[in-house]
Amino acid sequence: MQHYSHLDESTREAIFASPPHSFSARDDAQHVGSGLGACLYMPGTRPQLADDVVTHHARGLVSTVWCLEDSISESEVPAAQANIVIHLAALAARFPTSDDVAAALPLIFVRVRTPQQLRDLATLVNEGPGGESTWSSAVLAGFVMPKFTGANAPAYFDALAEASALAGYRLLAMPVVETPGLLHRETRGGLLSAVSTVLAPHRDVVACVRIGGTDLGAALGLRRPRELTIYNIGPVADVVYDIVNVFGRTDGTGFPISGPVWECFANSRRLFKPMLRETPFRALEHDDIREELLEENLDGLVRELALDRANGLTGKTIIHPQHVGIVHALSVVSSEEHADAVDILAKHASGGGVQASSAGNKMNEAGPHRGWAERTMTRAELFGVARPGLGMVDFLLAHVEALSGRGAGNPAGEQA
Repeated sequence: MQHYSHLDESTREAIFASPPHSFSARDDAQHVGSGLGACLYMPGTRPQLADDVVTHHARGLVSTVWCLEDSISESEVPAAQANIVIHLAALAARFPTSDDVAAALPLIFVRVRTPQQLRDLATLVNEGPGGESTWSSAVLAGFVMPKFTGANAPAYFDALAEASALAGYRLLAMPVVETPGLLHRETRGGLLSAVSTVLAPHRDVVACVRIGGTDLGAALGLRRPRELTIYNIGPVADVVYDIVNVFGRTDGTGFPISGPVWECFANSRRLFKPMLRETPFRALEHDDIREELLEENLDGLVRELALDRANGLTGKTIIHPQHVGIVHALSVVSSEEHADAVDILAKHASGGGVQASSAGNKMNEAGPHRGWAERTMTRAELFGVARPGLGMVDFLLAHVEALSGRGAGNPAGEQA
C-alpha cells in the first residue's frame, strides 16, 4: 500500500523530495491509521463493490468503508450483508495472496451496526457464499464501530477478537465517537473519559478514532452548508476540540483522529466569497483547476482540511472519489515543514533549546514542538515530502493529470 502509486515514476520524481513509503494492514495499528488518508464510504448495497474498489485504488484511493449502518435502511441490511460477503469472496478469488491484495486494493473496512452484526458478518465471511472461507488473502482489513461508547466497547472488542480468530490474522478497529450525549456539556467529559479508558488496552488493534460529524450535528438539528466548515458550527466544533484533547495526546496514550465527513459533492449558488486564492493556480497556469473546485464548492473542503490539520486531525471521511486527490494533496508534507521537523528532533536529541527555523520565519523549540515534529515525520513517511517550492496545487494537478490520461497512472483512461 503506497500513496501516489497511481502516478508514473517521472511525475513522482518531479514532485517528491522524498516519496511516500509503503505500509500494510499488518503494520502497527496507529501507523496504519495515520496513513488511511481519504476514506471513501460506500453503501453495502452497491452492486459493483469489488470492481469499484479496484478502479478507485488505481486512481489513488488507499482506504474504503463498506457501510451497513446509516447509509442503508434497516430493511436492506440482510441483502447488504450478503452483497458484501459475495464481493469479498470475489476479490479473494481475484487476488489470491496478501501481496496481490496489497498491490491492487485499498484497505477495506466494514461498518457494522452492532457487535452482534460484527459476529454475524464474520461468520458469513468464514463460511463464504459458496461454502468456502474467503479470509485467505486478507481482503478485509477490519471493522468500523459506530455509536461507540464505554458501555458497548467491551462487546465490540470481544466480537472483533472472535472475528480475528476466525480470520487467522489481526483485524483492525475504527471506533466512531458520535453519540448525542457528547453534545451535552454535562455528559461529554464522562463519555469521552470512558471511551479513552476502554481503548487503552486495545492499542494493538485500534487504527484510529473517527468523528461522526453528521450524527453529532443531528443531536441539535444542525448541518453545515457547503460554504462553511465544521469549525464554523460551534457546538460540533466544541466536541471536536474535546475529542482531540482526550484522544490526540502525544504522551503515548493518543490515537490518530480522522476528520469528520465532508458530505457535499454537488454545486450550488454562493453567498460568500471563494476560499481559494487565485495566485497558486495562476502561477501554474491552471486556473481551470481552481474554477472546477469552486464550481463544486470544494474550496470549503480545502479550508476544512487545513483546519483539520491545524487541530491535530489526520485523514478524512469522504463520500465521493472526487475528494481523494484533495485530501491527499493536503496531506503531503511541505519542504519547510519537513526541515522544521528534522531540526526540532535534532535539537531535542542534542539536549534541547530553541533556534530559528531554516526558513528564517519562525522559532523552533525542541521541547514544546517535539510532538508536532514526530507527527510530521510520520506523515512524511506515509504521504511523502514535497520538493522545495511545491505545494497542494502541484500535487492536485499531478493527480488530475494522471486521471485524465495525461499521466501514466490511469490504466482505464477514465476522465477526472
